[in-house]
Amino acid sequence: MIGDLGAADATELAGLVAKGDASPSELLDAALTAVEARNGAINAVVLMQEDVARQSIADGLPMGPFRGVPFLIKDLGVEAKDFPSHNGSRLLANTTYRGDSSIFTRIKATGVVTFGRTTSPEGGIGAATEAAVYGGPTRNPWNLDHTPGGSSGGAGAAVAAGIVAFAHGSDGGGSVRIPAASCGLFGFKPTRARLPDGPYAGEGWAGMAIDGFLTRSVRDSAVMLDACEGADLGAPYWAPPLARGHAAAISRPPRRLRVAICETTLTGEPIHPEVAEAVRAAGRLLEALGHSVEPSRPRADVPGMMRAWTDIVAVGTALGIRSALKGRPLSDDLVEGVGRGACAHAETLHPTRYLEAVGDIHAFGRQMAGFFEPEGGGGPDILLTATLAEPPAKVGRFNHDTEDYVAYRTGPGGIFAYSPFCAVFNASGQPAASLPLGWSSDGLPMGIHLAAAFGQDETLIALCAEVERASPWTAKRAPMAG
Repeated sequence: MIGDLGAADATELAGLVAKGDASPSELLDAALTAVEARNGAINAVVLMQEDVARQSIADGLPMGPFRGVPFLIKDLGVEAKDFPSHNGSRLLANTTYRGDSSIFTRIKATGVVTFGRTTSPEGGIGAATEAAVYGGPTRNPWNLDHTPGGSSGGAGAAVAAGIVAFAHGSDGGGSVRIPAASCGLFGFKPTRARLPDGPYAGEGWAGMAIDGFLTRSVRDSAVMLDACEGADLGAPYWAPPLARGHAAAISRPPRRLRVAICETTLTGEPIHPEVAEAVRAAGRLLEALGHSVEPSRPRADVPGMMRAWTDIVAVGTALGIRSALKGRPLSDDLVEGVGRGACAHAETLHPTRYLEAVGDIHAFGRQMAGFFEPEGGGGPDILLTATLAEPPAKVGRFNHDTEDYVAYRTGPGGIFAYSPFCAVFNASGQPAASLPLGWSSDGLPMGIHLAAAFGQDETLIALCAEVERASPWTAKRAPMAG
């Protein structure tokens, strides 16, 4: 077992440590061996700090729920003083931090042994992970010709390859759920502000971005979310309090729920037939579990939301790039095409557009809230869709060469056409999850997406756990994971 991290979830590995059947050093050795054997093929793990990991073990790990389990953090957004970061960009290569972010402080308290970072696209933009700073694309362990998704693509690839049992990610437009769908994993995006952003930032992308985790099991996500949830000092806002917590919520199934099923995009366009059939199969599974499943989709302004998302992220990207340039020219040896295009697009926007776009996002959130009416109001409790409109894309399709940032996001065949569901719930702030329930005819994972009303994280994760028990997925493993 110690030599095969690909066969266990983090809870099981922590149990081995607690019982004395494995030591933290032995688990770290196994993870490092897996990096050596598999990372050359997938290019997912970077900026390794073995000495830091060894020292954390020697100093005595916290007695948290994942004591001794190897762990990786995303190379974007999670500041950690012992872990320099490229942030997916040559411009920001080898950035160091004066202290740990709130989310990393809470992650460390679980007792994990962090030993490196995972790849991310520049700026966290896109549904693939192919940043120039890492010397090549990150590849999907299920099929190396395909992308593991983005922007937490390195995290998804590392978990799917059996290097670690779980890893940190973040999600501003699907960046946890897209890799989960692409890599056969579970990914959960909590309600807006459920997890802390400070002290280096107050919010990400007008509140649309939030941290998360790529896991094999629902229970690993539930326990890690409980360990990290809650506002940090000075947070501008916070999520509605949990009643019992995620881990307690998955201890028993939720009440029987009203489920709206949509086998098209949310604006009615067809999706890949194999993906649509996976959605229908998930609907049949929920019906067999006693839930009420009826066709429906929200009547919300999804195209308007996508325009607002695109403008907000362009402004945020331009702000970060201009700040890091420190007066240097915006050149292609420092910033990739999509980043340069985002800067150019931001320059075209009226000075009031950013706040107007935030207002559009808020209005959209109210439209989506109206779809998920309170219990007894007649609306659905859950929206069931695909996570992506098609199976995982080929490497290169969503690289950052183009400078046409708007077309990259919203054009024909662009990111929003490929991933038309995920960003909806970053904009609305509602919790959403991708479950590995579908498989294409050529053996690629396909995610099923479940979403709930704002603040209803416990109901959603309880349903995810019920589905996992009814249709277990952990036995399915990428070929290189053993």
